[in-house]
Amino acid sequence: MADHLEASVTLPSDPASVSAARAYVVGTLAEWGLPADTEVSDTIRLIVSELATNAVQHTYGQSPTFTVDVALDRDERLRIGVTDSHPRFPRRLPAAVQQDNGRGLVIIRWLTAECGGRLRIRPTREGGKTISIELPWVIPAQPVPTAVRQEP
Repeated sequence: MADHLEASVTLPSDPASVSAARAYVVGTLAEWGLPADTEVSDTIRLIVSELATNAVQHTYGQSPTFTVDVALDRDERLRIGVTDSHPRFPRRLPAAVQQDNGRGLVIIRWLTAECGGRLRIRPTREGGKTISIELPWVIPAQPVPTAVRQEP
């Protein structure tokens, strides 16, 4: 595989774009060798879903689009980032407010750490922000078929 692969898609800040972001990332990773039906792929799907949902719900119409970037460096590190143009950084909500929502970044941080990765939040030059994860690139080994023994 190449030393560096990257892909990017810009989507409207609309709830329907959340599923489009998930499908784009999972499809891209499948092209790069990660089967879509693995636990790692499911975890990435959930992380992308949370990142995209945050970009749609918490920009209050001030970010008409969001961009999903996917990069793989030397078959070692996978980075996925979601960038929007809203200047406000995410913050934890008080416990009483978190009853129905507000757990997205907690979920992302936990899933990322469980996979041996990290979460980063950075401002963009244009005044928005990028929330990204970095994970070790691990392609699950394919199961070895067992030979069927026949009795003589």
